[in-house]
Order: sequence, then structure tokens, then C-alpha cells
Amino acid sequence: MKPTILIIEDNEQNMYMLSFLLKQNNYNVIMAFNGIDGLKLAHENNPEIILIDIQLPDMDGYEICNKLRHNGLSKSTVIIAVTSYAMGGDKEKAIDAGADGYLEKPINPETFVKQMESIVNAKK
Repeated sequence: MKPTILIIEDNEQNMYMLSFLLKQNNYNVIMAFNGIDGLKLAHENNPEIILIDIQLPDMDGYEICNKLRHNGLSKSTVIIAVTSYAMGGDKEKAIDAGADGYLEKPINPETFVKQMESIVNAKK
């Protein structure tokens, strides 16, 4: 059975690239373009993996991570921040908020899925 990934990303080009790469690698993809929809879809679908942009229109990715971790999401769910925030301390802030990993944008289409899977495997 294919793992399900929820992508919470407001940029349509980024969403297209991420979902295309993941579908090519046999993942089921659910898409949310804002945090409110992302939280709702996470609880309705219990995805194995959640990719979250940090800069979103309604709430930031840190807040979403925190809400997911403290509102009944399975502890085995892997949350990965995928963001252009690459300043010192941003990775630590994402981890402190509940993310299991952090990948910088722009993503490399040739290595993204392997990078994501290495974070997933490290949590197992």
C-alpha cells in the first residue's frame, strides 16, 4: 500500500513540483493550500508524512506543527518543514515546533524524495 503524504503549501508551482515528484515515486498525495485546510485534512486522513511550508497565509508552519503534535496526530506521523527559511536557528525552530526534519527550498528534484525518505527512515 502506498504511503499517504499531506502537502501544506500555498505556492502553486511548489505544490505542483512536490506532488509530481511524490506521485512519480508511488506516494498518495493530499494537498492543502493553507494551514486551516491542512489541519483538517491531517485529522481526516492520518497521513504517514506531512510536508509543511513555513510561510503560509493564515498561520505559519511552526504553529501548524505545534497544533498537529498536540491535537491527536499519531506519534508515528513524520512532519517535515520544506521552506525557503534558511537563516541560522530556523531549522531548530522547526524541530522545536514538532517537525522531524527540515528541507530547504528550492528543492533539488533529483534528490528531494531520497532526502525526504532519509528523514522518514531516521524516525522509524
